[in-house]
Amino acid sequence: MSDSTQIIEIVFLAMLAGFVALRLVSVLGRRTGNEKPATDGVAGSDASGRNGEAGGQGDTRGTVLHLPSDVSPQTREGLQQIAEADGQFDARNFMEGARSAYRMILEAFWNDDLDSVKPFIADHVLDQFRRAIDARKAEGLTLDNRLISIDRAALVEATLSGAMAEVTVRFDATLAAVTRDRDGKVIAGSETDAVKTHDIWTFSRHTRSPDPNWLLTATDTAA
Repeated sequence: MSDSTQIIEIVFLAMLAGFVALRLVSVLGRRTGNEKPATDGVAGSDASGRNGEAGGQGDTRGTVLHLPSDVSPQTREGLQQIAEADGQFDARNFMEGARSAYRMILEAFWNDDLDSVKPFIADHVLDQFRRAIDARKAEGLTLDNRLISIDRAALVEATLSGAMAEVTVRFDATLAAVTRDRDGKVIAGSETDAVKTHDIWTFSRHTRSPDPNWLLTATDTAA
């Protein structure tokens, strides 16, 4: 294997481990009006400052609904601040959309189809993905990858700075990852062995924006 091929292989594996984008359209972090009252939410208040009544009968705007029990107190506080700034934010809807988008964006990257997800990725992150694809093409490499499962998705951090919200999610997933050369020969990965990935992704949105989309602004790997 040439040095250049090894370099591209390393770049590919690094990008795969940290690759993410999130199509957080109107259903993400938004209530549908059909949810059951939260059983593990963070108490909030409506626009007039009145607390919601017991039993979920009061106005729940500004309340974080459906918050998982394993969320840390600091993250809970950040999510509460986001919900108060954006009264339609709901953690469960956010996470459901994130899991769905994870699969969609990985497939877009593997299939060299970044145009379909361009509106949802920060420019500097999109440039990194494009450089990885260009390098892959220059070496004549193709990906034969498959997302087997998302084993866990967890909220790990949430902050509100002014009107800018940031939510960080950890994804633990299982992939079948194979890289082939111009002749179709496997040069990285395995057709039979699964690969475990652990990624940390940060998404941002201006809570006063009429655009409901969240933008991918940072990626990292986790132990």
